Amino acid sequence: MTHTAPLVWHKSSYSNGSGGNCIATATSDESTVLVRDTKVPGGQILNFTCGAWQDFVACVQHPDWNVRA
Repeated sequence: MTHTAPLVWHKSSYSNGSGGNCIATATSDESTVLVRDTKVPGGQILNFTCGAWQDFVACVQHPDWNVRA
């Protein structure tokens, strides 16, 4: 029988109590980052490789990145 450690979710530091668009991340192993909506903890979980997640974070941190609401 294989035992898996429970996932430890980390809520975004940009999250606030006003019900905004918040995410939480966890790692399932050394090569996978999991992302979920904090308002729907039992909902869909997105899976990213660590490299893809690092690329995404680098893009959104870039000063030229612009989000359209």
